[in-house]
Amino acid sequence: MTLYARHPRFTVALLILIFISLVMFASDSASLNSVRSVAFSKSRDVLLAEAFAVEEMHYEEMLQRRQQLIKKWGPTPEKVDPFPSHGEFYTLWDFFLPSFGCPHRVERIGMMGDGGKWVCGLERIAPKPQCNIYSFGVNGESSFEADLLKAAPGCQLYGYDFSVNSFGPEIEEDTNLKPRSHFFPYALGPENKHNAVDEPKMYTLRTLMERNGHDFIDILKVDIEGNEFYSLSNFIDSFYGEPLPFGQLQLEIHVYPGSEWNDVAKFLGWWEKLEAAGLRPFFSEPNLVYMNLVKGARPDLVEYSFINIRGDHELVSNRPSSPRSG
Repeated sequence: MTLYARHPRFTVALLILIFISLVMFASDSASLNSVRSVAFSKSRDVLLAEAFAVEEMHYEEMLQRRQQLIKKWGPTPEKVDPFPSHGEFYTLWDFFLPSFGCPHRVERIGMMGDGGKWVCGLERIAPKPQCNIYSFGVNGESSFEADLLKAAPGCQLYGYDFSVNSFGPEIEEDTNLKPRSHFFPYALGPENKHNAVDEPKMYTLRTLMERNGHDFIDILKVDIEGNEFYSLSNFIDSFYGEPLPFGQLQLEIHVYPGSEWNDVAKFLGWWEKLEAAGLRPFFSEPNLVYMNLVKGARPDLVEYSFINIRGDHELVSNRPSSPRSG
């Protein structure tokens, strides 16, 4: 005879006891896994915070070395020649080294040669269901923007350039990328000037974000032939010390002969404003293509990549990505 036939009540009670035990075991396992998950997440947060703290310490050491270099060749910023021609072994860019290490993967996105940019932590941005890329200065070549869109299918691209009528062929001829790309023939500037008589139409970065309904930019590229100084300065001032609403900045800096920024003291003041806002350079690349095309030109153009160490975004936090406006 079966156990159930001989002892039906006992069998039912045993089955109920086994079922309750399985439920309790599963619950305990889930709780344990949850505790482990939280502990692992916290440990990753601690490790990332420690990495940023170490990099900030190294950056502070570089700032001291900057002052020593100024004292050596100045002894004040006003006395330093940005591009000396009497045997001195430095240029302007030696005072502004990319001494902050991005704690994530750093890779060059876009074509090799002029057009590509160095990016930090794209693997953290790519999975986001919604993200925003802003590009100022298109100039008919969009390999950087196209490769970003391919890597991050949740991203929308907003491009601005009054000197051309569209993105480059890398986007215009790609039917998969073009629907996520939005081009406007506007200039980026320190003020809004877009009345009927204004040409080109000029907008501040903050105004453009408001027009697009965005509160955060994941990747911001700026290459606007010397207009970056006042445009970015205005943008920083408009937030009154609050964290800037972007994760990283790819910026080509132009210091042409005769420019008001061809002055170490003035340039230093602008650069220190970027640093005070939480921007740290993690890569730089001199534009050697420019020097090769313009024979006898100084090293006036340098590509810098900055990470924003302030705020709460994917590059400074291990918390899961949350959709932002866009």
